[in-house]
Amino acid sequence: MKEQQRRAPEPDLLSRFARIVGDKYAITDPTALEPFLNEGRGLYHGRTHMMLRPGSVTEVSAILNLANETRTPLVPQGGNTGLVGGQIPLNGELILSLTRLDKIREIDTDSNTMTCEAGVVLQKVQEAAAAVDRLFPLSLGAEGSCTIGGNLSTNAGGTGALAYGIARELMLGVEVVLADGRVLNLLRKLKKDNTGYDLRHIFIGSEGTLGVITAAVLKLFPRPRAVETAFIGLLSPAAAVKLLHMAQARIAGTVTSFELIARGVLEFAIKHPHGMRDPLSSQHPWYVLMEVSAQHGDGLREGLEHLLDDASAQGLVSDATIAASLDQTKALWHMRHSLTEVQKPEGGSIKHDVSVPVAAVPDFLAEASAAVQRLIPGCRPVPFGHLGDGNIHFNVSQPVGADKAAFLKRWDDVNAVVDKIVLKYQGSFSAEHGIGRLKREELAKVKDPAALELMRGLKRMLDPNGILNPGKVL
Repeated sequence: MKEQQRRAPEPDLLSRFARIVGDKYAITDPTALEPFLNEGRGLYHGRTHMMLRPGSVTEVSAILNLANETRTPLVPQGGNTGLVGGQIPLNGELILSLTRLDKIREIDTDSNTMTCEAGVVLQKVQEAAAAVDRLFPLSLGAEGSCTIGGNLSTNAGGTGALAYGIARELMLGVEVVLADGRVLNLLRKLKKDNTGYDLRHIFIGSEGTLGVITAAVLKLFPRPRAVETAFIGLLSPAAAVKLLHMAQARIAGTVTSFELIARGVLEFAIKHPHGMRDPLSSQHPWYVLMEVSAQHGDGLREGLEHLLDDASAQGLVSDATIAASLDQTKALWHMRHSLTEVQKPEGGSIKHDVSVPVAAVPDFLAEASAAVQRLIPGCRPVPFGHLGDGNIHFNVSQPVGADKAAFLKRWDDVNAVVDKIVLKYQGSFSAEHGIGRLKREELAKVKDPAALELMRGLKRMLDPNGILNPGKVL
């Protein structure tokens, strides 16, 4: 859908919007707005005349009703942690911030569900689940600031997807305000509800282009009684894939995370001041951060030790350590979650959030690394990610001493090379970050034409006046 050049809203119209939420929650001060106009990577800087911060679903409904009536475009925003520009008002749209919708409405331990509003921060959901001896397994580096509404709108993945699934699979019910202000209430706790089309999933991953998520019913799980975390040095991604299959077949519990890390990006983490040191006594080309869990502790650590011993005897594992305390476990995960941040001091970084079948990951990494180094001699591929589900963050840091701006101008060239290899392996160029503005043109090139036309038809039907996050996804 084409972006439209629109005139600035008239002062009287802005006043009408402000009256819905109250002047305190209708932000117009440029200084106060600035943090909400910048995307985390610095790729996008937006502009807006007002940010509205509704405190109820009723207020969200009234805002959308007025926006639809007056053809005023809105950009829904949660914690502003998105990485593809989907949450940024690029053409002067008003920001619809959901962060005041921050109530946990209900926790039902018998049904293993939590009903919460869109503005609840992910970490708060995790903590509320833990307080009733349950687990909400979605886990991201930005969990201290990202919100449930944003997680569902982008269909977030994270480190627990291997065992528990992505955001779509962790949601049972949803409440959505449609473009014309109607409230679609699908807040059910049911695992079985075979009453026609399942409309819930239309909105998951739609990035606020089809409706505004205001609440959701989330799945909870029993809290594991035992968790073990290992950091493992290996010679190759192929060895890591074999270790994954061994672990899944032999561990008397669940392999909940299996993260692949290249030596290069680990060196960034050690080099730059984030309080980290090399977890192993010697260096290795590749590493795996593996977490296993069980509902009882008997034998879990011993089973992990036996697994690593056998994998070492087979030449799959070069060295390994198992965390001996909660502090050591936290340190390992702190290192993993810092891998995006530690690339910044190294200069420009061209990012890829891709997925390929797990078996294809080793070949993909070899081909993509060779291809980008041919394209830009001296560039430094620093891949890491969720090997257990084939999702790799194939990031490319600039050559040492290169001009950052000149390197970043090659973004599209590098994307084209990497995406071509992704498609060769029947993969996806957007695994968990979404489309937003960054990948919109690429989506139009690779999406099945019939699927793309259905997506456009849904957009026309649900948002005929084009007010919801215009210019994003389509």
